[in-house]
Amino acid sequence: MIPSYTSFGGTIHGGILLSLTDKVAYAAASKHAGNYYVTVSVDGVNFLQRVEVGELVSLLASVNYVGRTSLLVGIKVIAEDVRNGSVNYTNTCYFTRVTKDDAGKPTTVPSLILETSEDTRRFLEAIKRREFKEQYSREFNNARSVLAAEQQLHLL
Repeated sequence: MIPSYTSFGGTIHGGILLSLTDKVAYAAASKHAGNYYVTVSVDGVNFLQRVEVGELVSLLASVNYVGRTSLLVGIKVIAEDVRNGSVNYTNTCYFTRVTKDDAGKPTTVPSLILETSEDTRRFLEAIKRREFKEQYSREFNNARSVLAAEQQLHLL
């Protein structure tokens, strides 16, 4: 990490890390399907520890779930201080990406082959993550509908 990546606080800006993770998520998704992908959403962005100038940053990506036209890529960020050898798990996030054809329409994603118990764990967590996201979206939209209806009553 270089000095031009710093925030006003003197550590690496979270936006820099988010940009890097997006690029790595693209690479993982494209490698999985050999196609162009666009980011649909970024979930669970957790900055667990600071990243300092001079540290070497590794971004580890895995395709955790595949739907019909989308997939979920998990990213783990690790920072290493080469001066003292310390290694810190600093960041994690999840990208939902959709593949597009030349006309910009979603296309079918190849299946995900689960080869290890770690693959299976990530897959099951991704299903649970999708369920929570869908439930939150339903509840949020219901609450917005109720609020809109109440506001309409007050306008009458």
